[in-house]
Amino acid sequence: MTKIPDLPNLHPEQLDLPSLDKLAPVGEMTHPPRILLLYGSLRERSFSRFLTFEAARILEHFGAEVKVFDPMDLPMAGSVAETHPKVVELRALSLWSEGQVWCSPERHGAITAVMKNQIDWIPLEQGALRPSQGRTLAVMQVCGGSQSFNVVNTMRLLGRWMRMFTIPNQSSVPMAYKEFDDAGRMRPSSYYDRVVDVMEELYKFTLLTRGRTDYLTDRYSERSERAQRKIDAQIARL
Repeated sequence: MTKIPDLPNLHPEQLDLPSLDKLAPVGEMTHPPRILLLYGSLRERSFSRFLTFEAARILEHFGAEVKVFDPMDLPMAGSVAETHPKVVELRALSLWSEGQVWCSPERHGAITAVMKNQIDWIPLEQGALRPSQGRTLAVMQVCGGSQSFNVVNTMRLLGRWMRMFTIPNQSSVPMAYKEFDDAGRMRPSSYYDRVVDVMEELYKFTLLTRGRTDYLTDRYSERSERAQRKIDAQIARL
């Protein structure tokens, strides 16, 4: 006979026992996977923008519906009301998306203010909705010099904080000025092949998780907290 663990602090009524049946998609997913892409530079010849649009083309080839947000004219987070048109646009796109791609240059060993500002405008909660939770995420960076992973590492941390599923693969393009032609298209190289790898993986993970995110992000601690608030409210009414 299997011995039942002694778990005196557990609330059994709030405990979920995961199963494959519960991981079945909810609803029929007939639309293409929806991917939002963000880039972190406002320069006219922006290599992060070039790389983002290369990624968008690859995702479209796989069958995704893609939208690229233009960060131009997005105010600094906290400087204007949340009703600003660019803020409303960005938040709506985040809610629309099932997966995202973040691509930033490395500046002083970190992500750019342009990139961080976009992420800062996406709240963890928006009413009863979570604009980023449960979305898949791929991270990429471009470097002016030798290859670095500072930016993708930082964006992984941010993705975790935003409750996103960041895929294992990533792209870092060194000396980006050598990797794009005058028209802004990426030249054939192992770096381009890696971008294809990353977008292929993002597409697969997005297909695996969509229709399941509500269950995947349903947490015991939050269920217990909600139940306790309900009990407290009932007691207060007595």
